[in-house]
Amino acid sequence: MVQATDYIQQLFADRIGGPSFGLKEEIFKFEKIKRAKRAAIKEKPHVPLIDLGVGEPDAMADMRVVEKLYEEAAKPENRFYSDNGIPEFKEAASRYMAEVFGVPDLDPETEINHVIGSKSGLSLLPAAFINPGDITLMPSPCYPVLGTYTKYFGGEVVHLPLLKENGFLPRLDQIDPEVLKKAKMIYLNYPNNPTGAVASKEFFEEVVEFARNNQIIVVHDAAYAALMFDGEKPLSFLSVPGAKEVGVEIHSLSKSFNMTGWRIGFIAGNPKLVKAFQTIKDNSDSGQFIPIQKAASFALAHPEITEQTAKKYSRRHEMLVQVLRGCGFQAEKPKGSFYLYAEAPVGIKEGPSFQTAEDFSQYLIREHLISTVPWDDAGRFIRFSVTFEADTEEEEKQVMREIERRLKRDRFIFSRG
Repeated sequence: MVQATDYIQQLFADRIGGPSFGLKEEIFKFEKIKRAKRAAIKEKPHVPLIDLGVGEPDAMADMRVVEKLYEEAAKPENRFYSDNGIPEFKEAASRYMAEVFGVPDLDPETEINHVIGSKSGLSLLPAAFINPGDITLMPSPCYPVLGTYTKYFGGEVVHLPLLKENGFLPRLDQIDPEVLKKAKMIYLNYPNNPTGAVASKEFFEEVVEFARNNQIIVVHDAAYAALMFDGEKPLSFLSVPGAKEVGVEIHSLSKSFNMTGWRIGFIAGNPKLVKAFQTIKDNSDSGQFIPIQKAASFALAHPEITEQTAKKYSRRHEMLVQVLRGCGFQAEKPKGSFYLYAEAPVGIKEGPSFQTAEDFSQYLIREHLISTVPWDDAGRFIRFSVTFEADTEEEEKQVMREIERRLKRDRFIFSRG
């Protein structure tokens, strides 16, 4: 009798590895970080881990939003499937876009739809557009989900390097014309993860012209768009003339309203693209829990929640920049997001050298119990996040003093070439 596992092993789809699925252990970057953290804590149990690698807010959602969820969850009429969403949430999203980003007149019915978190929205979009052989243009480094699903559908991903000398914006004028013939989608994300860079209105205008000239769909992931500092106003891709003709924008309440686990956001923009998304989504899920949509509608009506969070991140960025500069890093405060991106050192005087940013990140965890995220995609960089746990400003200062104390033990060597 053939064992079940014998034939099952041959049935896995090629997109996840085919017959080799599960037989080769691939340790990805974030798993390496997790393992290193566990080992460091075990080796030095009396040294607190300082986690500057967390890509999610450190605070709870506003209690008024939590109370709204509780109130709505108790109503029997809210227990049903929501399918492609309730009108109340779509209308709240439309008002939010007008108030915060200056994007007026988005039709709640045809130009907005809820997503069960931006990750879900990004993963579903390629099903509506990518055929085998089509190309998706992706920045490098970036949040990879749109590219992952492009490959699942037989498409190809072409990476556009985000370089420091270009302000971590892709050079659209340097893309191979042969690539552009097959390109269907371009993914953008500003303020950017991991670089913290922000886009200008002029860049978005360039994107609109580029998309129109090459007949490409723009997907702008605006997960951090409302988290801006130092007088910088939140900027939506859709605020640029012509943007709605060529693309969509995905907003998330995870980062801006500390609602990461709630899994709620929205897609907005071109009605044909939104309709295509609705069609795919309708065959993929039955909608987010109605009380979550109602609580999210309340949150969207209170953008001051995000403004307070942005003030906290801005303050923490300033302190972290000061500490890192004092240790030799060329650190600059970003204009948005909760990420700070800095070049990794190449070594330590009278100490080890680092071939990659990942080597340095592992060193920081192992020797100093400071967790960061390395990126070697386009240069050697370390991503610091200011979402570390601290309940008061004094606790924030204590964390910074401890970071400085640990890093000052080393004399870092940086490549200036």
